[in-house]
Parts: sequence; structure tokens; C-alpha cells
Amino acid sequence: MNEVTETRRIEASPDAIRDAMVDVEAFVESAGFDDVEVDGETIRVANQVGIAELELELVAVEREGADVAHEQRDGIFEEMWTTYTVEPRAGGDEVDVTAHTEFTLDVPVVGDILDATVIQRQRRKELNAQLDWLEGETRR
Repeated sequence: MNEVTETRRIEASPDAIRDAMVDVEAFVESAGFDDVEVDGETIRVANQVGIAELELELVAVEREGADVAHEQRDGIFEEMWTTYTVEPRAGGDEVDVTAHTEFTLDVPVVGDILDATVIQRQRRKELNAQLDWLEGETRR
């Protein structure tokens, strides 16, 4: 299992962060995907990574300890999920937001085009873009 974790301290209340994440389409789009489609609990994303186009179908799920969680239902990974947790800091005017993705590549599908390092680098970029967006959304 491969992992990518990014944590950001944001000057905002936990409720402000959670409220921003409720706008699922905007939150997922903020990762910089080429295409995002949200239909209820189902999220479809597409992205060009190197010479490969990745298409994933995700579903919103409940995961213990997570404020928001998405799991791959269909795509190139054997398994893949992302959790977002919001931890209040002392004083209540800052939170630590942690975005964590775990994935296992479906090697026959991925082959020589992509490897875990490329996926981790891309995912780190996407998670940081989402944290940037949350930071901007809660400063309005």
C-alpha cells in the first residue's frame, strides 16, 4: 500500500473548513483535475498524468475518524481512498487539516506507463491544491 499525506494549519474554525468541504464539486475540482462530475455520492474525475489519462469513479463513504472520505469504486487502482480530517487547535482559531490517500496499483493496468512514485507526486500536488483552496475559501 502506498501513501501520501499532507497537513496544513489553517486559520479558521473547524465548522468553516467542514462547510467548505460540503461543496463536493468545488472541493474536488480544486485538486486540479481535468474533469469532475458529481452525482449524489458518486464523483467521477479524469486527469492527464504524463502520457496516461486516468479516470476514476469515487464514492463518498464513512471512515472512522474522518470528516470526509472518498473511495475508488472503479478505476486504475486495485484499492484507493482518501480521508480528510479537521483537528481544532487550542484557542479555536486554527485547525490542522490532514489529507491522506492510500492506494495500491493494479499493476497489469498500469504497467510501464505509471509507477507509484509518479502517482504519489501527482497526488501530493492535488492534495496541496485542495488545502490551498480550503485556506482561500475560509478567509473570505
